Order: sequence, then C-alpha cells, then structure tokens
Amino acid sequence: MMVAGIGSRKGVSVEEVLAAIETALEAHGLAMTALSALATAPLKKDEAAISAAGRALNLPVVIAEDRVLQQASPRSRCDLSQSRAGTPSVSEASALAVAGAGARLLGPRTVVGPVTCAIAISGDAP
Repeated sequence: MMVAGIGSRKGVSVEEVLAAIETALEAHGLAMTALSALATAPLKKDEAAISAAGRALNLPVVIAEDRVLQQASPRSRCDLSQSRAGTPSVSEASALAVAGAGARLLGPRTVVGPVTCAIAISGDAP
C-alpha cells in the first residue's frame, strides 16, 4: 500500500494539493496510479481541498488517528505542526500512520507552496 500524506495551511486550493502530490510522486519516479490512499490528520478533516483531491484522484482520504500520529516517527520537523497537530509533520506522520505497521517514508516531505506531501509505503511492500 502506498499512501500520500497531506499537510497544508488552511484554505488551500485543490490545485495546490494535487500539485504537491504530483511533485512528491515525481521525486520518487512514481505515477499517481501508484497511490492507494491519501491521508491527513484530524486537524485537517474539514479541509475541502484535501477531500476534493481524493475525489479527483478517485482515492479514499483517510483521517489518521491522533494516537497513531503521535507514535509515528517523521523525518521533518515543524514547530507549528507540533503545536497544532501534536506531530512534527502532519504529512509524514499521516502517511506513516495510514500505511500501517512497519511503514516507511520514501523520503522527506515535499513542500509546494502552502502544501506538504509525504509518500509512505506499507511494511509488507517490496
């Protein structure tokens, strides 16, 4: 399972979210079709652009559980994310949490304007 974790400022556009996902995937030589789901934190559950991106890509948007987010080990650190979401990186922690036990990041999050995207792969994937 491959998951794109999404973090953003409030009020971003669906185009900005899609651009961040595409940029993150391209950095790893992957196509949109490689994704199984989008993920984000409970803090972002009402962010319309993230839901719209899921619909545009025909992918589920999974809201990671707070306790699982806090157990994830993201590579990047953002003090604002830590204070608001309880994790140093919403995108990385969300991707890891939703990809499941043993998941790993393909690299650090990608930042495209007001949106961050991190790609995680499940622990049972080759």
